[in-house]
Amino acid sequence: MNNIILKNNEIPDIKELYIIYNDAGWTNYTNDLDNLLKAYYSSLSVITAWKDNELVGILRAVGDGCTIIYIQDIIVKESFHRKGIGKLLINELMNEYKNVRQKVLLTENQPNTLAFYKSCGFLPVEKYDHVSFINYNFE
Repeated sequence: MNNIILKNNEIPDIKELYIIYNDAGWTNYTNDLDNLLKAYYSSLSVITAWKDNELVGILRAVGDGCTIIYIQDIIVKESFHRKGIGKLLINELMNEYKNVRQKVLLTENQPNTLAFYKSCGFLPVEKYDHVSFINYNFE
């Protein structure tokens, strides 16, 4: 994608986070902006994508950076979908942590989403004869 600039570990201001999370419809995050900002400052890696001065994509990973990384959030603004920005963000993270054995994420079971992550080299855990578990707190 032309004119997209990636920045590593520069956390956007809360207004920019609010705009991109709302654009994605992730209002559970924007309902508690203090907690969202705290999550970013506690993250292992934050990679942002910028077009001019506009935040158009963001990836946030947590983990130890040695044995596991977990892609917690990846968002590309709707008006920038299908322009290679999501893959650019993933590739940047994968290059940064290429020696880490486990790279994990959890996503919605939607055909477009599944196709995107498969195109980035991710496979369902069943392919490795594994299972995964989750315990959500919906309060």
